[in-house]
Amino acid sequence: MAKYDEYKVMHVVEGGCGTLLLGSSGLPLKKLESTLNQEAASGWELVFQVIENKRFWLFWTREAVIITLGRKNG
Repeated sequence: MAKYDEYKVMHVVEGGCGTLLLGSSGLPLKKLESTLNQEAASGWELVFQVIENKRFWLFWTREAVIITLGRKNG
């Protein structure tokens, strides 16, 4: 397993309005892709990701992705 000098954790959540109005809205993939490309240009690499489902208010659930990035200095 690769060792990194620095780690960064990102938490990306699907929109709340779409969850309330439509029951589900999905993760903002274009924004996520753009952010990951910016981080990769700065030397960050994807180390791990997990998708979680959390209760949202009383009746709904909302998805979120937790992304761990790592980079080596030098």
